Amino acid sequence: MSASAPPEAWEPLLRLARLASRPLERFLRIEAASGLVLLAAAALALGLANSAWAPHYTAILETPLGAHLGAHRFERPLAWWINDALMVLFFFVVGMEIRREIHHGELSEWRRALLPLLAALGGMLAPAAVYLALAGGPASRAGWGVPTATDIAFAVGALTLLGERVPAALRVLLLAMAVIDDLGAIVVIALFYSRGITLAGLALALAGLGAIVAMQSFGVRTKWLYVLPAAVLWAGIYAAGVHPTIAGVIVGFLTPVRAWLGPEGFTETVRGELERLRDPGERASVPGGFTAALQRVDDARREALSPSEGLIHALHPWVAFGIMPLFALANAGVSLRGVTLAGDHARIALGAAFGLLLGKPLGVLLACGLAVRLGVAELPRGLAWRHLAVLGVVAGVGFTMALFVGQLAFADPARLGAAKLGVLAGSALAMVAGLGLGRALLRPTRRADIAQSADEAESSTAL
Repeated sequence: MSASAPPEAWEPLLRLARLASRPLERFLRIEAASGLVLLAAAALALGLANSAWAPHYTAILETPLGAHLGAHRFERPLAWWINDALMVLFFFVVGMEIRREIHHGELSEWRRALLPLLAALGGMLAPAAVYLALAGGPASRAGWGVPTATDIAFAVGALTLLGERVPAALRVLLLAMAVIDDLGAIVVIALFYSRGITLAGLALALAGLGAIVAMQSFGVRTKWLYVLPAAVLWAGIYAAGVHPTIAGVIVGFLTPVRAWLGPEGFTETVRGELERLRDPGERASVPGGFTAALQRVDDARREALSPSEGLIHALHPWVAFGIMPLFALANAGVSLRGVTLAGDHARIALGAAFGLLLGKPLGVLLACGLAVRLGVAELPRGLAWRHLAVLGVVAGVGFTMALFVGQLAFADPARLGAAKLGVLAGSALAMVAGLGLGRALLRPTRRADIAQSADEAESSTAL
C-alpha cells in the first residue's frame, strides 16, 4: 500500500479512481471550463423553456420553499432562493476578489489600475448610452444597466480559445478590467435597482455589520462563526429594501486580505514542532503531546494564507461550477413563444444586444484612446490597438451579470423576456465576433510568453 493512500483503501480501485480523476482535474484547471458549463446550462434552460417540458420547468422554479415558526412564515419560490440567496456567495467571492486586487493585485497601484479603470468605465457608459438610444419608452429605459457588465467566465474562455494568439498583458488587462466592471455593476445595483430604504432593516444590517467588525477586533479566526452575523446583515439589507446580494459584497470587502503567519511563519512553526517531536527527550515535554503538536501545525497551515485567499480557494469551484450554472439554468430559459418582439419589446431586445455587441468595444476603445492621447495612461508593453479591439469585443459577453440586472430592472415578464433574449443574442454574437477578430488580427505568441501568461493569470484570476 502506498504511504500516500488511506490505510483502508484498496490499491487497484485507488489507481482506477486516480486514473479517472486526472481528466477532470485538468478540465477544472482550464479557465474556460466555467464558461463551458455556463453555456451548457443556458442551452439546457433554453431547450426546456421551448419544449413540452416548459410547464414543469416553470413549476419547479416557482416551487415555494421556506420555513415557519409558530405564526411566522418565510416562504419564497425556488428562483428567488437562487437569485437572492445563493448568488450572495457569488457576490461574496467577487467582493473578496476586488479587495484582493486593490490590496496587492493589478489595482494596487494607480498607474497600473488607471487603464483598466478607464476601460471598464467606458465599457459601462457606452453600452448604457446605446441602450437608451434604442430603448423607447420610460418603462423600457429602466433596463439601461443590463448591457453594462462583462461575464468574466465567458470572456476569459474566449481568450483561452484563442490560445497562443493572446499575450500575457492582454489576459491580465482583461482580468483587471473585469474586476472593476464587477464593482461598477455592484454600484449600479445598489444605487439604481434597489427599493426605498427602510430604517428598521438598515438598523438590523448595521447590527450584523457591527458584530463582524467586533469579532475581527477580538481576533476571532474561525470562519464559520461569521456565518450568523453575515446572515443578520443579509436579512437586514433585504428588509431595508436593498438587493440582498450586496451583503455578500460587503462581507467580501471585510474579509482580511493579509495572512496572520504567512509562508515564513508557517515554515518556522512546522520546523519547530518537527524538531521537538524528533527528539525523544523533547517529545515528552511537548505541551499536549503529539496530538496538540499536530493541531498547532494545522493552525499554522490555516493561517499561512489570508482568510480571503483561503475562502476564495475553497468557494471558487462551488461558485463557478455550481451556483453560476444553476443561476443560468434558472434565468436563461426564455420561451420564444411568450416573447413578442413588437414596439418597446423589440427596442429592449435590440438595446441589450447592441449595447453588448457595439457599446462595449466602442466604450473600451474610446476610453483607452482618450487616456493614451491625454497622456494619463499608456498601453501595456506588447499590446497594440488591435489587442484592445479584441478585448472590447470579448468584453461584450454579458450573460450572468446582465441577466441578473435584467431580473431587477423588469418586473413585467414580457419585457424581461425581451431583455433576456437580447442578452443571449448579444453575448453569443460578441463571443463569435471576438473569436473571429482575434484569429484575424492577433498573431501567435512564443511559448515562453504563453507560460508567463498562464502564471500571471493564475495569480490574478477573478470570478
